[in-house]
Amino acid sequence: MRKVLFALAISLLAVTAVNAQKAVKYNQYGVAVESDVLDVEAQDGILVFESPKSGYKFWFDVRTQVDGVVFFGAPDYADPIGNGTSIRRARFAVKGQINKDWYGEFDMDLADGLVELKDAIVRYTGLTNWELQAGNFKENFSIQRNTTSRYLQFMERPMVCGLAPSRHLGINAKYANDWLWASAGAFTNEIAGAEEIGYIQDNNKDYGRSNGYSLTGKVIFRPLYKKENASLHIGGAASYRTALTSVDPGDWGTYRASARNSTSINRKKYLDTDNLLGYDHNLLWTAELAGHWNGLRYEAAYIGDNVFFKADAADPSTKHFGGWYVQAGYLLFGGKQQYDSRGGKYTKVDRGQKWGDIELCARYENMDLNDGNVYGGAAEAYTLGVNWHVNDNVKIMLNYQFNNNDRYANGKGKLYVGNDATGAPTKDYSKVVAESGKAGVDYHMLGVRFEIDF
Repeated sequence: MRKVLFALAISLLAVTAVNAQKAVKYNQYGVAVESDVLDVEAQDGILVFESPKSGYKFWFDVRTQVDGVVFFGAPDYADPIGNGTSIRRARFAVKGQINKDWYGEFDMDLADGLVELKDAIVRYTGLTNWELQAGNFKENFSIQRNTTSRYLQFMERPMVCGLAPSRHLGINAKYANDWLWASAGAFTNEIAGAEEIGYIQDNNKDYGRSNGYSLTGKVIFRPLYKKENASLHIGGAASYRTALTSVDPGDWGTYRASARNSTSINRKKYLDTDNLLGYDHNLLWTAELAGHWNGLRYEAAYIGDNVFFKADAADPSTKHFGGWYVQAGYLLFGGKQQYDSRGGKYTKVDRGQKWGDIELCARYENMDLNDGNVYGGAAEAYTLGVNWHVNDNVKIMLNYQFNNNDRYANGKGKLYVGNDATGAPTKDYSKVVAESGKAGVDYHMLGVRFEIDF
């Protein structure tokens, strides 16, 4: 009898457990929901919640970059350049793979106490080799611009990347197989912070202006896709762009190109065309070559900008701006570079030692915003870098850079570029009397970055 009662008790417990597992659960709105048990683990220092059966995955992506820079060697007539420190990036992102077909992401930056939206993405990957997405994200144009800041070889991207489009609100389709990668998208305004939103609303409310748009396409060929220790990236892109409303209403319908000398702490934009009136549209284009072999990674690109003006503009002639760079890095202690075939860019290194790896880097860059009667300035820079990849999450960077600006690089007429005939500093490039070839502001920079990703 006892055995019978014990068996009945066990059966009742089993039935109760099964019913408990099948119990209906409700969300905060009173709607019945499906539930799933998740595994929790740290994957290379990233906290990940993942289902072993449904394909659901949820994780945080956090990044902090702390910079310090000193400047020296500028000529006596130049405006002072202040040394400084900054929180270059303080990023917080939430990312989720809802199932094998749908992905979502929300990313913001809190650097220096200012809140700015970065990525806000809805993505569908249910078609073989295709990826469709909508939201606020980087246009697929420049390999350097699209490489995440956590995997840059230098503290800052080259100056000419100031011409390359970054994040805008839009839709995009991407196709990728082993040897071919192609992308096409349509975009409108930049969605970043309160300032841009205010401009968009004011342009709409007060002037009835449409948002404007851009059409961007890119193709990459990868002939070495069968190689495990090497890659070759041959790419080209073009972007047709019109006036957007995410600018001050007084500046709408003008065109302005500008760039800093590859540093965020020196806020002076020596290269600056100012607002060019009568703007109609511009055509950006780029050609790029990149690759790696074991611990060596190299990259070169030219970015051109053809700016077209309306027929009734004071100067309707097309203006041509542009620049190029070439850079390379090598891991000294057996590490290997890695290529992200889905993203068409380079990703984190595979360190050669338990204590990490050291990467030596060098770059030359050039940018020219002078054309016709526009004198926005031209500059070149030489940069040497040492990167200590401590582990999967920590990197320490040391950069030395020499910047050489021409006499036209006066920051819209706000910066001194030489001495006049009386020996006094002048901001007017036409009055500069060059002594021993001195004209424009040349200076040196030494910077360090401490970065952690988790």
